[in-house]
Amino acid sequence: MKQRPRIYYTESQKALMWERWRKGESLQQIAQLFDRNHSSIQRILAETGGIQPVPRCRSRLALTFAEREEISRGLIAGHSIRSIAMRLKRSPSTISREVNRNGGPPDYRASQAEQAAWGRALRPKTCKLADN
Repeated sequence: MKQRPRIYYTESQKALMWERWRKGESLQQIAQLFDRNHSSIQRILAETGGIQPVPRCRSRLALTFAEREEISRGLIAGHSIRSIAMRLKRSPSTISREVNRNGGPPDYRASQAEQAAWGRALRPKTCKLADN
């Protein structure tokens, strides 16, 4: 039997899956829309127990991608953490922690920092006792 390549569903495709699931369609019917086996749809729906997750949104206090870009440009231009913080109207400790948790001044990249921030914000977190 020939295996199909793995498909990564877009957010709009996942939204369509959830909509059909809410209307009461079977996994088989939903899978036919994407020309896939029902198990690929089941995996998506089972990750959250069959309940559609709330769309992720960011706190208004978190650094934005534009601010991260500004930090990256400032570091490349050789500006100090304090001068970058003054320009962004943020605390120097906020900028310092952001830079240090994402590779330090020589390795800081805004796009990588943005991706890492979304990853760190995922819930639920593993218990610290389980990690150690």
